[in-house]
Amino acid sequence: MINPTDYECVETEGIVTFKNNNTTLGFARYNEIGEIEYIFVHPMFRRKGLAKKLIKIIENKVGKRPVPQEPISPLGKKLFQLQ
Repeated sequence: MINPTDYECVETEGIVTFKNNNTTLGFARYNEIGEIEYIFVHPMFRRKGLAKKLIKIIENKVGKRPVPQEPISPLGKKLFQLQ
């Protein structure tokens, strides 16, 4: 797990981004009906729970569990099957 004090969460309309002073750790783009259009976590920061945190933030913003928008990559399928 990554300590939340190690990065900043920036929320704009339809985008949630995790970044630190050096790079973007991850981000997700979503629409108002809760479809995640794109989710990305930098390879160095994968498997540390960041994608799940992005999904949880989106869930809180739209008021329902987000779903992936088609087409979905094999890694994306795996992420949403774990939920």
